[in-house]
Amino acid sequence: MPAIPPAPLWLGLAGLLPFAAAAAGAHLLPPDQQGFALRALIAYGAVILSFLGGVRWGLAIRDGDDAALLRRLAWSVTPSLLGWVALLLPMVPGLVLLAAGFAAALLVDWRAPDAPAWYRRLRLPLSLGAILATTVGMLA
Repeated sequence: MPAIPPAPLWLGLAGLLPFAAAAAGAHLLPPDQQGFALRALIAYGAVILSFLGGVRWGLAIRDGDDAALLRRLAWSVTPSLLGWVALLLPMVPGLVLLAAGFAAALLVDWRAPDAPAWYRRLRLPLSLGAILATTVGMLA
């Protein structure tokens, strides 16, 4: 597999910082502020999960109008819907849903032949970081 270009690598890794900060805050902040950190973690997770769906949408429409387009577009809106529901749920179920959504998005992206070859290599550590952060948040 080709190397990950520097721009998406560094931007992707920087995108893990809010996950790490919110998950750490859920454990390290004073008790009256831990809920804020968990809400921040859920909100950021929902935004990033929605972003991943947007990537899938962009890749799907790039190739035009084939028989599989509806299935590909249907999946591409699913992460946004999962993130929205996660925002509406109590904290722990919301974090569980986000972790499951990140795992599902990783599986879909890992199998997708339409993304650049380096994209899968980038998605693995980023998805694992997001799943780890939401799991740490669940334990708060």
